[in-house]
Amino acid sequence: MEKGVPSAFFPGRCSLPDILEEHRIDTVLITGTVTQVCCESSARDASTLGYRVVMVADANATGRDQDHNATLATIYRSFGDVRPTAEVLAMIEAAQ
Repeated sequence: MEKGVPSAFFPGRCSLPDILEEHRIDTVLITGTVTQVCCESSARDASTLGYRVVMVADANATGRDQDHNATLATIYRSFGDVRPTAEVLAMIEAAQ
C-alpha cells in the first residue's frame, strides 16, 4: 500500500480504508518502521475511524528503544492493544 503521509488512514491520501471497508475488515495489525511517527499515526487514525488496533510490538522499529517503548505505552493506554508477534499469530490460529 503506498501512502504519501505518515498515516495510512489519513482521509484521501491512501486507499487502505476503502479496501478494508470493501472487505469488511474491522481489525488492523500495525507493523513498520519509525514506531513513533508512521506507525503511531496510522494506529491513532485507525482507532479514530473505529478499527480495532493491534500494535505488533516486535514488528515495529525505530532508532531508540525509549521512543519505541513510549509509543507502545501510548497506544496501549489510549488507542488499541499491544502484542508480540507470537501472541498475534496464536490469536489468528485460534480464530480459524
